Amino acid sequence: MGIVNVTPDSFSDGGLFCDPRQAVAHGRRLIAEGADLIDVGGESTRPGAEPESPTVEAERVLPVIEALSRDVRVSVDTTKAEVANLAVDAGATLINDVSASLHQVAASRGVGWVAMHMQGEPRTMQDRPTYDDVVIEVRNFLTDKAEAARGAGVGEVWIDPGIGFGKTAAHNWALLNGLADLVATGWPLVVGTSRKAFLGALFADADGVPAAVEDRLEGSVTTAVMAAADGASMVRVHDVGATVAALEAAGAGRSNERFSQHIREMDQWQ
Repeated sequence: MGIVNVTPDSFSDGGLFCDPRQAVAHGRRLIAEGADLIDVGGESTRPGAEPESPTVEAERVLPVIEALSRDVRVSVDTTKAEVANLAVDAGATLINDVSASLHQVAASRGVGWVAMHMQGEPRTMQDRPTYDDVVIEVRNFLTDKAEAARGAGVGEVWIDPGIGFGKTAAHNWALLNGLADLVATGWPLVVGTSRKAFLGALFADADGVPAAVEDRLEGSVTTAVMAAADGASMVRVHDVGATVAALEAAGAGRSNERFSQHIREMDQWQ
């Protein structure tokens, strides 16, 4: 899953692709690098982000979705039913939902749905997140959401542990080390670690200053390979070319039968 943020304030690429033409060109570059799906978002969900109006969010994403959906499968990264419905009209066939609240929209429109775990909301999620057992709590939350979606008639349901969404670095590493518990639920798993703050902390300099976003490539690629090797069915990344090459080199990507099976299923769902 290649990321295209059509926002001025996303943590990694905010402001780079606000022009729809630039966003479409970037999406097509990611397709050429090997993306199987492009995830288009018009509202930043970085820590501390303020919510955007549905009107502005829709204006940002709809022309990009309409253009890219002619070339590849497209998901819309949104928490708003209004935006999700408009995005489906424009060609999106998957709703990537960090609020895990839009399964009824997916059911009514006959599209896929990703349920992500987040403690709190983007504006407050990093204010002292706490868990008794982060892996068990995230697994139980996602299982409940997935079962509700399937019961409502959603045919394609994915789960995402929400790395970096209301989690400390220790929580993120615990989830990455506990992916087998999530895979064991039977729901296809999406994992997104790309360029996130816990990787910046991992590669901090001698003074404790976190590595800049542009210096987190190695950590992003390595954790994507780790996730695929542990059974994730899809990885959400900014650096598609490097990730695809690493997955293939590690034998955890397209040569992995589980990964390949889910790609074939995505083609059927589209």
